[in-house]
Amino acid sequence: MSRGKSSREKASPAVQALDAGQALLNAHPVFSYIGLGWVRGSQSDCPPKGWLLALRNEQAHLHPQRLAAPAEWAHIMARAVLLHAMGLWQPDHGDWRAWSAACDVVTSRFANSLAVGRPPSGMALPGGLPQWDEERWYRRFCADGVPAWAQALSLTGPAGSTMQEPREWIIPGDVRGGMTWSERFALGISESVTQAMEMAAGLRRDFGPQGPAERGNGPSPATRAARDWFISSFPLLGSMVAAFDIVEDRQICHREEISVAAVDEVTRTIYLNPAAGLGTRERRFVIAHEVLHVALRHSSRQVGRDPLLWNAACDFVINDWLIQMRVGSAPGIGLLHDVSLRGLSAEEVYDRLVKDLRRMRRLRTMAGRQADVLDRSPITGAESFTDLDEFCRSQLGKGLLLHQEQGRGLLPAGLLEEINAVLQPPIPWEVELARWFDHHFPPLETRRTWSRLSRRQSSTPAIPRPARAVDPEHRQGRTFGVVLDTSGSMDRRTLAKALGAIAGYAEAKEVPAVRVVCCDAAPYDLGYLAPASVAGRVRLRGRGGTVLQPGVRLLEAAADFPADGPILIITDGQCDAVRISREHAFLLPPGRRLPFAHRGEVFEMR
Repeated sequence: MSRGKSSREKASPAVQALDAGQALLNAHPVFSYIGLGWVRGSQSDCPPKGWLLALRNEQAHLHPQRLAAPAEWAHIMARAVLLHAMGLWQPDHGDWRAWSAACDVVTSRFANSLAVGRPPSGMALPGGLPQWDEERWYRRFCADGVPAWAQALSLTGPAGSTMQEPREWIIPGDVRGGMTWSERFALGISESVTQAMEMAAGLRRDFGPQGPAERGNGPSPATRAARDWFISSFPLLGSMVAAFDIVEDRQICHREEISVAAVDEVTRTIYLNPAAGLGTRERRFVIAHEVLHVALRHSSRQVGRDPLLWNAACDFVINDWLIQMRVGSAPGIGLLHDVSLRGLSAEEVYDRLVKDLRRMRRLRTMAGRQADVLDRSPITGAESFTDLDEFCRSQLGKGLLLHQEQGRGLLPAGLLEEINAVLQPPIPWEVELARWFDHHFPPLETRRTWSRLSRRQSSTPAIPRPARAVDPEHRQGRTFGVVLDTSGSMDRRTLAKALGAIAGYAEAKEVPAVRVVCCDAAPYDLGYLAPASVAGRVRLRGRGGTVLQPGVRLLEAAADFPADGPILIITDGQCDAVRISREHAFLLPPGRRLPFAHRGEVFEMR
């Protein structure tokens, strides 16, 4: 029965007109980023003689059976949305009916100026009204009373107020995506101005979203001009920019909650939001900003940091470089810039941001309340087609060479330093670990001995030869300790990879035995093990929480462990702070970082 009733309601002229009016409202560029939850049908609390009742919890109850033209519904619904967009829900007004009437006048005038539908009969504003704001109208209505023409503007009927009274309010949380109503309203107005200019230039036939035939397959003329500028006038990033596709789609950006721009490094795509209203010079700045995020490998340098804070730290650095180089014009939305941070690396800026909670709450990147580099899972098989690190090194190397050959000007020292760091291939972690072993375990000095006079060679069997031997005292104390994180968060493959590498280098450096201590909720000492045993026969037990300090303390206090023996800690970083009084180093899985300050070296198993 309920299904049949729903079908009749959808087919009724009143419901069809209401749906058409909502479609007209959504097609208007000013309302493309703002909207309410519309309640209709039997659940609606709209008065019998009204059009709708606006609620503080970002909902509006529509009349379930009123028959009106779609244009009239679009106008009525636009006024309800404007109550939130213009910030008119202010409870500090004694006469709430007078305040609601003042807001009715302001929203009705604004809806008329936006040409959103048309007001219903009897709800048109009289001519010759002064251009007052809501506060001025409120004082007038409190002093002289609400006139009949203002009462007629009420969407709940002449005897009521359009806005729900404060005593019944349910305060909503933040708007989805972290953007406030005013920010979304500003983007909608920018989109409206942009579309009006495109219509005047003959690039658009009408307001609203464009189809593929109107929008074309490529970026807009302004974006093409900004992209061509890099190729012709800024060779440092010209080859990088040419390798990226630029997508300008308002609906995609709305779905992905991108306020200005974002980049997908996996598909090499830059997303620009047409509603941001960027000019050609601002597009240059934004495109360079997004490309530098990828070129300088900011996503791979995040290593366990908070994504939004890390992106904000990189934004402060990148934006300052682009402003110094005068690459286009900085946009007013999503720009993070602070001259006091000039000269600092992104890592140093990040360390300052995590200590400034007030600044953290105000952070807005060009992608809104998310990182500019979109978090995308790698496409299956995509890594076999291209190496992103090698691609960035190749393109940046070409760009830097052309920039210097053509004498395009000086680059900020920090940018040049980071480019040179990217151009140098990273040292494999096994090589870094081998250098650590070389430092602590230099090659053993050997001596010749004639203790075995029968030692001969098959080619010259008549000539006795000496053997090479190592003094036993040189081998004493040649060992190191391994504190092994065996908590449940440690991956067994990671443990096997790390132990295999340690065993191989221990054998190569002629380390006779390794002291191994496993740690999770409590330490347990495996004693001295031969390198081959470390690699193949370490049995794990416990797999509980992670407390490494007792294991370190056990090694430091052990009477049979050398006082100068170094300690190598293998952990995933999900551990408590560790204090070590002797030489030490950490070995971590890729993308992890220690949650505390440390002195020892850190090797990442990339």
